[in-house]
Amino acid sequence: MSHLVLVRYGEIGLKGQNRRLFEEQLARNIHEALGPQLPNRVRRAYGRLFVELEREEDVGAALNRLRQVFGVVGASPALKVPLDIEAIKDAALRLVRDKAASGPLTFRVDARRPNKSFPLTSQQINETVGTHLLRNMPNLQVQLKGSQLVVAIEVREHAAYVYSDQVPGPGGLPVGASSRALLLLSGGIDSPVAGWMALKRGIRLEAVHFHSPPFTSERSLAKVEDLSKVLARWGGVVRLHVVHFTEIQTELRRRCPHDLMITLMRRFMLRIAESLARQVGALALVTGESVGQVASQTLESMASINAVTCMPILRPLVGFDKQEIVARAQEIGTYPISIRPYEDCCTLFVPEHPATRPTIAEAEEAERALDVQGLVERALAGIQTRVVGPEEPV
Repeated sequence: MSHLVLVRYGEIGLKGQNRRLFEEQLARNIHEALGPQLPNRVRRAYGRLFVELEREEDVGAALNRLRQVFGVVGASPALKVPLDIEAIKDAALRLVRDKAASGPLTFRVDARRPNKSFPLTSQQINETVGTHLLRNMPNLQVQLKGSQLVVAIEVREHAAYVYSDQVPGPGGLPVGASSRALLLLSGGIDSPVAGWMALKRGIRLEAVHFHSPPFTSERSLAKVEDLSKVLARWGGVVRLHVVHFTEIQTELRRRCPHDLMITLMRRFMLRIAESLARQVGALALVTGESVGQVASQTLESMASINAVTCMPILRPLVGFDKQEIVARAQEIGTYPISIRPYEDCCTLFVPEHPATRPTIAEAEEAERALDVQGLVERALAGIQTRVVGPEEPV
């Protein structure tokens, strides 16, 4: 018998003729997530992936890392045995013995037989293995519904697999299956969550952050790097592009109506982000906007801001309220970083009474006082790019 991890996926199984491409991407992502610290080989089988580990003691660490691999619905430590009912019975008993050591336990056996050449049917496997367990473990009791322990058996072409525990994964699609997008990443709560949700749909992310020294500190930038490290744990290395935004904000304060400050800032951000996205091969922009949450997120504001770009803008949080966003941020690990008291350029320059229903015509009229093209070009020329990987994987 050998130890390994059996990985289940969800909607990948509905991809028809493209299914193999999604499976291969997921297999690559799993192999990369485990890394050289956990030597492994990932094999594909119909409806499953199998992670074979060189060391038995690595199984627990592998399960922890698989919790953060998009596309994984669940993972279970499994025993791989020959296609022989006696070997299957022995593996099931070995599995259950530790579970039932502390007292009475209800159980059921759930066998599946993709390999139809195996001489016993699924029901016969259930009965045979269940009888064997009852004979050898007197504190077991059969309970078909709501049992405390499910002994799962899969009889496949070359081997059988026996397992019980399941560690849930995040689901979704494997990162890299849906091309590339550019995340507008602030230091707040919302945009990292939006990035996480884009990763869950298989989108590979790069990030752009607008930094305004000396108005925003290096600690503010460090906070964004730490947020990028969290996203990197879920989706691989993040290229973080830092745009120096000071000149643009200074010009806006000098020359434009203060109530339009946020609208005009966001229009500049989208212009710069679109140009950068085209340079790096991203097909869409991702933002943390949620309808009606702040003045720049009314539909009128969004329409005025969107008018400067023809690139698709993905807003994964558009229907979320703040409580839902905070809950997700806590779940994925970005919340403690986002609430550090170092503000970004948007929060520092919010006017006392921002326009909530700005029109495109008003924004364009205000921008006539500016050298829009020159400001954008200088901002793009000064971009600094940092490659941010995860900290210690968890």
